Amino acid sequence: MLQLPHQPLQVAAVPPQRSPAREDQAGPWHSEAVCRRDEAGLFFAPSKEPTAARLAREEAAKRVCARCPVMVDCREHALLQPEPYGVWGGLTAAERRVVLARRRRREVELRKAATAGDRIAAAG
Repeated sequence: MLQLPHQPLQVAAVPPQRSPAREDQAGPWHSEAVCRRDEAGLFFAPSKEPTAARLAREEAAKRVCARCPVMVDCREHALLQPEPYGVWGGLTAAERRVVLARRRRREVELRKAATAGDRIAAAG
């Protein structure tokens, strides 16, 4: 793990609400989120944050996410919105972009396969 000099961690202001646009039937998942308690500053980058500090902060945020009971709900929220900043559901914005790109490719492949299957069924 990357060790940084002992300096106070500067964090950006956290957006006023880390909640989804809608709530599911079982109630708001975000009310159980560990990050809502006391570590929310870890999840968003301060302006002009050095790379080493950003990586260390993101790893610390991911450790919080790893013990969160609603991590999967949070991740799906961030992927569906899509949230452009911060660590959500244990993924950084860049990691979420990769997941979304993979999902889009998978959807295209499934559509191609379905179209090919329809053609075979029509020909048979």
